[in-house]
Amino acid sequence: MTARSSSPESATSSVLLRGDIDGIALLSLNRPQARNTLSEAMLAALHEQFGEIGKDRHVRAVVISHNGPAFSAGHDMKEMTAHRSDPDRGRGYFKSLMESCSELMMAVQKLPQPVIAAVEGVATAAGCQLVASCDLAVASQTARFATPGVHIGLFCSTPMVALSRNVASKHAMEMLLTGDMVSADDAYRIGLVNRVVPAGKASEHALELARQIASKSMLTVRLGKQAFYRQRELGVAAAYKFTIDMMVDNMLARDAEEGIGAFIEKRDPNWEDR
Repeated sequence: MTARSSSPESATSSVLLRGDIDGIALLSLNRPQARNTLSEAMLAALHEQFGEIGKDRHVRAVVISHNGPAFSAGHDMKEMTAHRSDPDRGRGYFKSLMESCSELMMAVQKLPQPVIAAVEGVATAAGCQLVASCDLAVASQTARFATPGVHIGLFCSTPMVALSRNVASKHAMEMLLTGDMVSADDAYRIGLVNRVVPAGKASEHALELARQIASKSMLTVRLGKQAFYRQRELGVAAAYKFTIDMMVDNMLARDAEEGIGAFIEKRDPNWEDR
């Protein structure tokens, strides 16, 4: 993997590593000594990479994995607490940090390429939020998930946004109100992750899934991802109106014409991503 990070913390070590293979961008959270917390530097590095990846037509999918035993333990509490001595007791800093984190989560969904989380260890608070914000998630049997803010008097309100859009309300509320750890199997049962795989195999299976997606027409995948998140925020009638227009536009695209022709002629399609 090639290390890429222009954030201050990277002066001594790269908080985010990147390597590309077969048109797939592999990002690895690299603060194992701090349980891959989403520090200012980590957020900045992720923002930077998503900005680059979103403009790179050679990247067809993204996998986010991690070094160390934790996928991410959420925000860096030590970094946050240091600002309690600010004249406003940290209000301005806390708001700016939460805005940056929330923008990152929305950037994941706005990215043209599908994003897959590969989780081996714990993903808690904003770390769980990142998993929930990804389009897909693969968890090893050793993975665990939680929104444990209630334990320290800080309700996981921003993680709740992504969590409640992934799992049913009562499952989300139970996680938020108890702060209890959820096993990989339970995370699969409630819809937080797509697959549970043997320990040490999450990245391998996520890459396999990414390759499967990367073999499709990128135009079709991009339109489909955009349509999925847009229609979800609409009422049923408006959602159908929006997706009808999307289907028509998609039908007139070169790759749809090629794909349907290939299906009829019983041959493999030749995608041009247009």
